[in-house]
Amino acid sequence: MPEDSTSIDYVMEKASGPHFSGLRLDGLLSSPSKSANSSPSPFRSGVPSFSQISDLAAPNQPFVIGVTGGTASGKTTVCDMIIQQLHDHRIVLVNQDSFYRGLTSEELERVQEYNFDHPDAFDTEQLLHCIDTLKSGQPYQIPIYDFKTHQRKSDAFRQVNACDVIILEGILVFHDSRVRDLMNMKIFVDTDADVRLARRIRRDTVERGRDVDSVLEQYAKFVKPAFDDFVLPSKKYADVIIPRGGDNHVAVDLIVQHIHTKLGQHDLCKIYPNLFVIQSTFQIRGMHTLIREKDISKHDFVFYSDRLIRLVVEHGLGHLPFTEKQVVTPTGSVYSGVDFCKKLCGVSIIRSGESMENALRACCKGIKIGKILIHREGDNGTQLIYEKLPSDISERHVLLLDPVLGTGNCASQAIELLIRKGVPESHIIFLNLISAPEGIHCICKRFPLLKIVTSEIDQCLNEDFRVIPGLGEYGDRYFGTDE
Repeated sequence: MPEDSTSIDYVMEKASGPHFSGLRLDGLLSSPSKSANSSPSPFRSGVPSFSQISDLAAPNQPFVIGVTGGTASGKTTVCDMIIQQLHDHRIVLVNQDSFYRGLTSEELERVQEYNFDHPDAFDTEQLLHCIDTLKSGQPYQIPIYDFKTHQRKSDAFRQVNACDVIILEGILVFHDSRVRDLMNMKIFVDTDADVRLARRIRRDTVERGRDVDSVLEQYAKFVKPAFDDFVLPSKKYADVIIPRGGDNHVAVDLIVQHIHTKLGQHDLCKIYPNLFVIQSTFQIRGMHTLIREKDISKHDFVFYSDRLIRLVVEHGLGHLPFTEKQVVTPTGSVYSGVDFCKKLCGVSIIRSGESMENALRACCKGIKIGKILIHREGDNGTQLIYEKLPSDISERHVLLLDPVLGTGNCASQAIELLIRKGVPESHIIFLNLISAPEGIHCICKRFPLLKIVTSEIDQCLNEDFRVIPGLGEYGDRYFGTDE
């Protein structure tokens, strides 16, 4: 064997020898010892798990983002880019590395055999306590770990306060299901293994005072096996996978847009209990991306618009009253369920609202649909041109259809007409694809008993009272009269 210990082949081969596959040395030593700086966990049997506790928490909580990936994959860079673009929100970055357990004296003597990339290397109970405390709106003192002494600093900590967004970053943040359950979004940063190794060598030698041999030996013994055993399998839990890490600006921009949307929705939903936004997924976000593209074909615009409209209609139907009903299944068993609301009709605001009628008919067989046409005088929307409504509309629940809620003036006219016809305000559910905040304020303040169901809330109205970023002239694009 060559004596030159700087040879990469030599170091990698040497690292393939015996080593501790488990992390904690306590169980291997004759006299188990507690970690010097590991905080005693107050959570024992009989106490609910953190996933259970979080279920009991208040609904208005910070948006939690989990970011994971292999060592030196660019997780921190991605987190920094997200933080920079969310500068108008209170953000807390929590590094899993801060929750390394401090090594005992016995472990320090054999530190070269200690696996820092195993799940047991971290104090997961304290990490859960930290996230749960922050989600409840309370401050927390995050420990500071010294990578040279392998101990937590006893005289220093990092104080973090209440926030709008929590970013939890680390190689194993997806490993424990209790931690995953606290996240609203899970991101996996996917970077080539050779690039990650080069970055780790540079980081550990410059920032952590280690030599190249020890870095390579640790990589072969622990880092790569841990990636294969724990990190890579957790990729399946990710909502978003970012190739090339921080170099992928497009992916980061899309993620930030999604977070902005969720945070904006949360703010308005806190103000108006009669506003309901369907839960955003990347399928929904993708369909919005397609129909907002100005060069999309008419066929694709109609196809993806219809898909979104169907989701909005189904969500709106979920707000109708129901009666309990029992049926007998083919197995002879009794199933306790509910019966649909029978007295129901739709009313479309001509002409964009007519694009939502097919989805409503597909969900409600034989439903009656009325029409209202309101002339836009400037954008006052005060001139009623035409109305044709079911004669017994006052006895029905009404689904009001208009894909875009802009200023709210036309919608207000339509709602007032329905109320004059005898429809109780609480029996009206207004369905649309996108809503401007100005329109939401207008409708929700004026008609607090009415419900609004939408799929996405846009930024604002421009000087021409058009929704931004918006969809353009929706009716023209849907019916092919925009050419």
